[in-house]
Amino acid sequence: MARSVLAAAARVARWADRALGPGGDSATADGKATLSDATARRAADALGLTTDQVRADWDTARLAGLIEVHGDSARPGWRLRAWDRDDSAVLRGWVALCDAWSLACPEPEDHEPAAVAEVVTAMPQVLSFLQLSAGPVPVPQLLDLLEQRVTELRTERCEVDYEPRPGTPAVAPEPRPAPAADAPLQPLLDWALRALASVGALTYGDGQATLTPLGSWAVWVKLEQICVAAQSPAGNIEQGAEDMLRGCAQLRPAAARAEYRAWLAARPVGSAVTELIAAARGEDALLRGLAFEALRVVGAPAEPEVRAALDEPALRPYALLWLAEHDGMDAEDAHEVLTREEATWLWVDTAAAVADHGEAPLLLRHLETAVQPTVPSLLDEVRAVGHPRTVQVLVALAAAHPDPAFAKAVRRAAFQVHKGG
Repeated sequence: MARSVLAAAARVARWADRALGPGGDSATADGKATLSDATARRAADALGLTTDQVRADWDTARLAGLIEVHGDSARPGWRLRAWDRDDSAVLRGWVALCDAWSLACPEPEDHEPAAVAEVVTAMPQVLSFLQLSAGPVPVPQLLDLLEQRVTELRTERCEVDYEPRPGTPAVAPEPRPAPAADAPLQPLLDWALRALASVGALTYGDGQATLTPLGSWAVWVKLEQICVAAQSPAGNIEQGAEDMLRGCAQLRPAAARAEYRAWLAARPVGSAVTELIAAARGEDALLRGLAFEALRVVGAPAEPEVRAALDEPALRPYALLWLAEHDGMDAEDAHEVLTREEATWLWVDTAAAVADHGEAPLLLRHLETAVQPTVPSLLDEVRAVGHPRTVQVLVALAAAHPDPAFAKAVRRAAFQVHKGG
């Protein structure tokens, strides 16, 4: 259903990707990649549509994230790139369109912006009622519910001053009444239902409205997100990414994943991914690993920023593993995508995390995971990889190892690295 609703928008987005992308032969006359009149006519001719249809599909594509506009340029969004291989990208695109339903259809004229905002704020409760009803609901019944919710919103905004003013008796004044409606809500409800019908969330006609299966699923997803966010197991939901990851460091993997899901449900996915990548760039290697574990919970929406992280040496091994697993490779085999140097860098980074936060036996077990077959080759490659924590890792490894000869060789390697050798 989501693919069907967004099919026309995806078609225009693909055309724009070909015609307006770098090196495209159909760039607009003014050199901009926006949908000018000339571009709309060109798209209409190429796709066999009217210019009005092209503009409507373009707007839908923007709202669904199939096209991203940055200033005077437009480029395909990650959802368009993932369209053919990732159903979740299609569903997320439709949910983004559904969330923007109030932009999908022009609002009625001659209505105060405040009244429109109240209706937009109240509609989630109307949609929840439609889902609970599991069938057609008469519009008068929805109007009653909308009026009740709007009245509640206006009452909540009513400011009551209970503080006595200087020189007056300490008697609470009468609360100011909630402002009366400036106009009937029927036209605004009609607009909201028509807009939601236009994005495929419900059907509207014959004096009643019914959620589509897609609309019912969207309401259920929103409720689930609210419930997940409310059940943050470790209480880190209000923290920034770095503090949240520190709070998850001592949790078992399943509990940590539950905390990641709760944290992610409470914020926009784009800003959450940006926060996690920023945390991964820090000096704490443990947070780097945990950040990419949280990004695994994010899934496909994190792909563009994870792919961009390939250009950062400190993040590249983690990003390569993430992308390999995202593309379907088994987690146990994902290390095959790393070069020997990248694998060694990751080994040192993980050892730094263990040295900072773990115990000696864990560091010794980590020694056994090195890809090098001998200690001399391990030390040579660790020294060559240039990790900033190499000296600290080698010193910690020498202190933890029970074999004096091994410890001596590792300390010598640490001294050579320290001296620049």
